[in-house]
Amino acid sequence: MIFLNREDILEAISYTELMDKIEEAFGIIHRGDYYMPDRVSVLHKSKNLLFMPCFTEKTLGAKLLAVFPENARIGKPMIHGLMILNDYESGEILALLDGQTLTALRTGAVGGVAVRHLCPADVETLGIIGAGTQGFMQAVYACTVRNIKTISLYDAYRQDYREYLAALRRELGPQILIRVCASVTELLATSRLVVTATNASQPVLPNDPALLAGKTYVAIGSYMPNMRELPDALWQVAKQVYTELPFACEESGDLSQPLASGLLNPQRITYMGD
Repeated sequence: MIFLNREDILEAISYTELMDKIEEAFGIIHRGDYYMPDRVSVLHKSKNLLFMPCFTEKTLGAKLLAVFPENARIGKPMIHGLMILNDYESGEILALLDGQTLTALRTGAVGGVAVRHLCPADVETLGIIGAGTQGFMQAVYACTVRNIKTISLYDAYRQDYREYLAALRRELGPQILIRVCASVTELLATSRLVVTATNASQPVLPNDPALLAGKTYVAIGSYMPNMRELPDALWQVAKQVYTELPFACEESGDLSQPLASGLLNPQRITYMGD
């Protein structure tokens, strides 16, 4: 059995390679060459356990995540987890992987693939709402596929950005200007590509189409029906919506709520594999 911790995983992959693998996964989804039941979510108070098994034609495995949104108060990451890879024929466990690292890399890579294919090639300004692990990885992948020159950050709860900024600069290099914004409005004014990476239950963007128009949005935080990052006004200016799976239209409040109210119709939704 192979054990891969954070350092092992980071040593084994490159960001570009991982985005290529995500595109391969989208191709598997498009062809239907897999079996993946809807993600099982067990919620008790604010503590959430997620179980995600999947079979393809040659492999099978499952990821288990503990998602504790209140961990920021005690200085710990929101997500902890484990990925189990099994032998397809016997079910024998072949590998155990650090699920926290894998989730950050995978989610970041999905955002990176979106930016690679859907964001204008000349975009140079990136805004990140939610200065956590996911926001960090989204910035890394966006800078991998676009010539980003300025990153604007906003986080409603973070008070001290020093370690976060230092880590970003180590990862991205000194050539990119990284700045902290006092408000989301300030961030929008200086960003053509906007990423929301929060655990918000209410929209984190202003409900004003004039402020939202002319940008590309990657929203990754809403993984439950009661969670939402995007305001109603966005559906007045968004030309098209892209997501991974039909289940996202039920699971994510950013899709299920506007679909239920009629602000968004299914014809405007395209799946990435297509």
